[in-house]
Amino acid sequence: MHSLAKFLARYSTWLKKVLLPLGPLGVLIIASLDSVGVGLPMDPVVATFVYLNRHQCWLYILVASAGSALGSMVLYGIGYKGGEALLEKRMPAAKFAKIKKSFEEHEFLALMFPAMLPPPTPYKLIVLSAAAFEMDWHRFLLAIFLGRIARFTILSILVLEFGPEVVSIISTLARQHLAATLIGLGILVLLIVLMLKLRSRRRNRSAEPAVG
Repeated sequence: MHSLAKFLARYSTWLKKVLLPLGPLGVLIIASLDSVGVGLPMDPVVATFVYLNRHQCWLYILVASAGSALGSMVLYGIGYKGGEALLEKRMPAAKFAKIKKSFEEHEFLALMFPAMLPPPTPYKLIVLSAAAFEMDWHRFLLAIFLGRIARFTILSILVLEFGPEVVSIISTLARQHLAATLIGLGILVLLIVLMLKLRSRRRNRSAEPAVG
């Protein structure tokens, strides 16, 4: 176990040295590898680039989200081929039934919402589930892409406001107080949506021609 951890640490260091200097392309590759489970934790990578390149914030959010979606297609292929039998081997019957019901009732949200959440959310298991339940791959990609955009947008706002050290704070909170973190993120998403709507209304009002 110790030797495996040592290897993974060296592997992560090597990835950083080779890929991070590539900028957006490196982020795209890292995000793709991370979705398969052989890359680097994406939050620190996105936080670093956003903090150092504020004027390119949206570029790194979009590239990281696209890489996550594209890399997840590997798991999609595995889950689609393995079917429900693959899931039944990996989880208790009650959990399997719960996840299946969530996909039957709200397929798109059942994938998009977990894509928004930080570890230790069992994201890759949800991705396998979406494929095993034969979710259309176009909707699959879109759900992950939008979920990741929401996640990295929230992260970027926090990083630009409080600095990159906020990543470790979020990680600690998510591991120790997962339920509270989910509620907090949900409220934050709602506030951001409301803020964007208010801005849109103000712009529309200011664009209206004056009467009289």
